[in-house]
This record gives sequence, structure tokens and C-alpha cells, in this order.
Amino acid sequence: MKKYITTSLETHLFFGRIMKEHALFLQAGFPAGEMAYINKANWYRTEFEKVLWQTVRLADGTVGKDVLCSGEVFTEFTVMAEQQTGRLTKIPIDFRITQAEKKLQAGCGECGDGRMALQIRQLNQRVLGLLRGLIMFKEQILQQVTSCRLFTANYPLLIEHIIREAKLYQQIITTLEKNQCISSENMLKTEQFWNQIMIEHALFIRGLLDPTECELVETADKFAGDYCRLLEEARQQDCRAMNGLTRKTLETTKKYCDFKAAGTKGITGCDIRSIILPLLADHVLREANHYLRILKQEGE
Repeated sequence: MKKYITTSLETHLFFGRIMKEHALFLQAGFPAGEMAYINKANWYRTEFEKVLWQTVRLADGTVGKDVLCSGEVFTEFTVMAEQQTGRLTKIPIDFRITQAEKKLQAGCGECGDGRMALQIRQLNQRVLGLLRGLIMFKEQILQQVTSCRLFTANYPLLIEHIIREAKLYQQIITTLEKNQCISSENMLKTEQFWNQIMIEHALFIRGLLDPTECELVETADKFAGDYCRLLEEARQQDCRAMNGLTRKTLETTKKYCDFKAAGTKGITGCDIRSIILPLLADHVLREANHYLRILKQEGE
């Protein structure tokens, strides 16, 4: 029961925010006249905001210190990125959630409590219902965009990317609900998934930077190439040879986190020319931090 409660809450702290921001990026990318799509994206954004508030209230004293300190729940830039993105897009963002997350304490105070387990079960079921709808909405957007019936400022690849992340979230919570625990992860499969995500982050960064930012474009290209090679190596390896590859991936991801942190600082400080929303820069940094924690755990 302890594992079920803590893993559920840690998953929602990370992925609940990710889904909320996916909805925001979709909302911000539609033309002003596409009110049906804008309103639906806004609805999912506010629903996942409610999920995140509920998660924060339940998580205090219940989740692991490694998660709270990893930079995957929030970073030093998150509040500023939310405030700036709200001002730029005119979409209201409740940054009080981030401020509340900064006050969370690690521990396992109510982990064995039956009432807490019931609250987690209800939260998980609520999230699974929201995810079913959000995935269908994203898939509808992708279908409309790729058949030239809908315009969005978001790349089709980005829409595919956020569908895959939503499906991973759905898979984790479904597994928790079926077994009340997650079995030992297949690291090969995990690395393949996140290496692909890291490649796409580099491609998005490269494509959204101003063409004059030659050095940053070149660095983003280099990271895309590094993760392509790691992905290819992972496809050719069997499980017995994964330790060396995981160490190599860990070192690359540490450098990538540093690059993304510098980029987020530059974008929130208005020192980098781009069409990258400040919150998107912080978003991809948090995802890299999440992957880095997984790699460190595997290396222990």
C-alpha cells in the first residue's frame, strides 16, 4: 500500500503538471477563431490544474525526497516561466501550485492509511478518465492538422510527442490500479522511450530558436545526434550489456540538463532570441531532470 500511494502521488506530481502544460501549449497554438479547440484545451488545462492541487495536498509528508529534489516537479525557473507565459499568452496560470510544491516535505506519514489509499484510488480513476479524453483530443488534433483541415503553431511531431507522453502516464497509472505496484522496469524499453523524447526536444529547440542563434542551434543538433546514437545502440544491445550504455546515457543527460537549464535561464531572462514560450523551456528541462533521476536510480 505504501508503494502504491507514494508512486501514484510522485507520478501525478510530475505528469499531472506535464499534461496541464500540454493543454496550455495546444491552447496557445490555435488561431483565435478556433474557439471550440481553444475552449476544449482550456478545459483540460483547468482540470489537470485541479488534479495537481489535489495531488499537492495529499503529497505533503508522503513522497520521496529524491523526487522533490530532482527538478522534475519544479525548477528554480518555474514560477517566473509561468508568470511570463501567462502574460505573453493571456492564459491564466495558477503559479500558487508551484509555490505550494516548494513547501512540500518528504516522508511517509500517511502511507499506510486506508483512507489515504481510497483517496489515491479515486484520484487515479479521475486521472484515467481525463487521460482517455485528452489522448482522443490530441489524436483528433493530429488527424485534422495532417489532413490540412486545422492550423496550429505546434509541429505535428510535437503533437505525436505529447500523445506518447500521455499514453505513458496512462500506462503507469493503469499498472498501479491493476497491481498496486509497478514491477521492475525494463530499462532497455525505458531508455528507448526517453532517448526518443530527448531527440525530439532537441529538434523542437532547434526549430524554435531564431536562425541567428547559430551556436545554440548547433548544440541542439549535436544533442539530437548524441541521443540518436544512444537510441541505435540501445536497439542493438541485449539486457546484459545495458549497464555500460546506461552510464553513457547518464553522462549525456547530465550535460543535456545543463544545456536546457542555461536555455531556460536565457529565455526567461530575454537573452535568447526564439519563439519558445518560457514555460516550454522549463517543461523540457523538467522532463530531462525526470529522466536523469530514473538513470541515476538504475545506476545505484
